[in-house]
Amino acid sequence: MIRDRNANTPMAGQMPRILGLRKDAGKSYRLISWLIAGKAVSEVVATRLHLDASPEAVWNHIMFYEEVPGRPPLLLGALLPQPVRTEGDKTRVGAMIRCVYKGGDLVKRVTSVQAPHLLQFDVIEQNLGIEHCIVTRGGSYQLNFSGDGTDVSLITNYLAYLRPRFLWRPLEAFLVYQLHSHILSGVCAAVLPGNHAVRTAVAESLTP
Repeated sequence: MIRDRNANTPMAGQMPRILGLRKDAGKSYRLISWLIAGKAVSEVVATRLHLDASPEAVWNHIMFYEEVPGRPPLLLGALLPQPVRTEGDKTRVGAMIRCVYKGGDLVKRVTSVQAPHLLQFDVIEQNLGIEHCIVTRGGSYQLNFSGDGTDVSLITNYLAYLRPRFLWRPLEAFLVYQLHSHILSGVCAAVLPGNHAVRTAVAESLTP
């Protein structure tokens, strides 16, 4: 079960430590990359969630990470810049969506819109300070009827540089799962306010 966003909200006493981690993150990523980075490897992580709602209802509340209200989980808050907003229309093929962060941004291009079942996008620019370790390539939402509800699959494709892969792949997958869970928690709260009628989210690494 995806936990309530408030369960992941850091306490006030933790904020100086988080801000310090974020401030030094860029230098740390560059150092890690210099020490252990290798040739880029394509990776895919998918997270599935069942909602007791129609695909149309879920489709109307699809959101990107930068649009989810509330503070992200502690780990994401420590390792990624704080998301601020998005600029653009994600319902139109070819649209450019600028995702603004404090100190960085992403630019996504919508490549497929098949309402209410598929939203797919490529990431054409990434400026988050983690490019020496991970570069996001794109992602998609897939919505499918399942019983009386909808199975939602959130998929992220990325290039990974850190070695050895047997060590870093599960850590990266967990971080992506945290991001997916935060997004799906926001969608769930919007679709089913006050009623968390969902099944447990399942994350898995896929063959690119």
